[in-house]
Amino acid sequence: MQISPQDTGSGMTVSSAYSRDSLRQTYSAAWHKRLAGLPLSSLEALISDVIALHPEYQALIADSERAQAFEAETTGARDNPFMHLGLHLAVREQVVIDRPAGVRDLHLSLCATLSDAHRADHVLMQALGETLWEAQRSGQAPDESKYLARARAAQRFGM
Repeated sequence: MQISPQDTGSGMTVSSAYSRDSLRQTYSAAWHKRLAGLPLSSLEALISDVIALHPEYQALIADSERAQAFEAETTGARDNPFMHLGLHLAVREQVVIDRPAGVRDLHLSLCATLSDAHRADHVLMQALGETLWEAQRSGQAPDESKYLARARAAQRFGM
C-alpha cells in the first residue's frame, strides 16, 4: 500500500506532529485495529503493514502500557523497535514523495536487485540512519546526496 503525504487523515505527513508517546500510542492503536479487523485510515494501514513485517515487535506494540514504558537503553534490547519502525515509515514516505529526488527510482532498483521490498527498505534505512547520525554529530542538516550515495554503494555490494 502506498500513502500520499496528504492521506494521513490529518493532512500532515507521517513524520510530523507526533511526540514519542503519541507515536507509540498510534502504533498500538493501529495494530489493535488491524488485529480486530476494524477499518484503518491510510496512516494506520501503513503503520500496521510495517508492524506486520516484524513479528519480533508485535507483542510489545500490542501491550500499550509496555510500549509506552519501553526504553531500549534500560531493557538491554538489541535495537529500538520504535526507531526501526519509524525508519521504515520515513523511507516509505520518502519513496512516495520522491524526496530526496531519486529515492523512488533507487528503491525500485533495490527491490529488483534484492527481490524483496522489505530488504530494499532496510538498505535505505541503514543509509538514512547513518546520514542522520552524521548530521546530528556535526550539527548540520542531513546531506541527501550522501544518503543516496550510501544506499547506492550498499546496492553495488549486494547488501
